[in-house]
Amino acid sequence: MRFQGKSVVVTGGAGGIGDAICRRFASEGARVWIVDSNAVQANALAAAIREDGGQAEGCVVDLSDRAAIFAFIGQMTAEGGKVDVLINNAGINRRGALLELTEADWQATFSVNLDALFHMCQAVLPHMMAQGGGAIVNTASQWGLHPAPGHIAYNTSKAAVAAFTQNLARDYAPHKVRVNAVCPGEVRTPMLESNLARTGRSLDDLNALVPFGRIGEPAEIAALIAFLASDEAPYLCGSLVEITGAQAVA
Repeated sequence: MRFQGKSVVVTGGAGGIGDAICRRFASEGARVWIVDSNAVQANALAAAIREDGGQAEGCVVDLSDRAAIFAFIGQMTAEGGKVDVLINNAGINRRGALLELTEADWQATFSVNLDALFHMCQAVLPHMMAQGGGAIVNTASQWGLHPAPGHIAYNTSKAAVAAFTQNLARDYAPHKVRVNAVCPGEVRTPMLESNLARTGRSLDDLNALVPFGRIGEPAEIAALIAFLASDEAPYLCGSLVEITGAQAVA
C-alpha cells in the first residue's frame, strides 16, 4: 500500500500499459484518475477497479488541447485536493520513414507524445511544488534511445520525451519533484498485436528476438513505474530506465 491516500493521474490509462498502470496504483491504495480519449474504456476500467475495492475515476480529456488539460487538473485538484503522482503514458505510433509520412502524421505524433507532456506538467507542477514535492514518470521508449527503422516520427518524439524528462528533473529536483522515464522495448499490448496482424508476423517471431525469451508484459512496465513513483526510489531523479529483456532494437 505504498500509495495509500495519494492521488495519481495516468494519461492513456484505459488500454494496454495504461490499464496495467492504473490497476497497479489502485491496488496499492491510490485514488487513480484514468485520463483517456476513449470514454467507454476509461469508465469501464474505473468501474472494474472500484468493484475490486479500489478508487478510480474515468476522465475524458483531449490531450491536444492545453485548455482542456488545465481545466481537468483544476477540477481534479478541487475534488481530490492534490496530485501526488503524474504518469504521462499516452502515446501514438504513426509508422513510416520520412517520405512515407504526412504532415498530419508528424503533427499528431508530437501533439500526443510530447506537447501533452509539456502542458500536463505545466498544469501539475505548481500543485506539486506547493505541497512540497511529487513524482512524475514519463513513458518514453527504447526506440527513443536506439531508433528502429521506419518509425521516424515515433522515435524522434520519444527521444524528445527522454530529453524533456532529464531537463525537467534538473530544473525541479530542488523542489523535491522527482522526474524519471521508463523506456520499454516490445510489450504485448493491443497496439502491438494489431501491428502483428497487419505485418503477418507472429508473437513467436518477436519472442525469438529477445534474449530473455519473450517480449514484455504490461504489468511488468507498471511495476517499474510504480517503483519509480514510490518512496522506495527517493534519490532516483532524471533517470531513463530501459526495460527490454536485454533485447537489441529490431
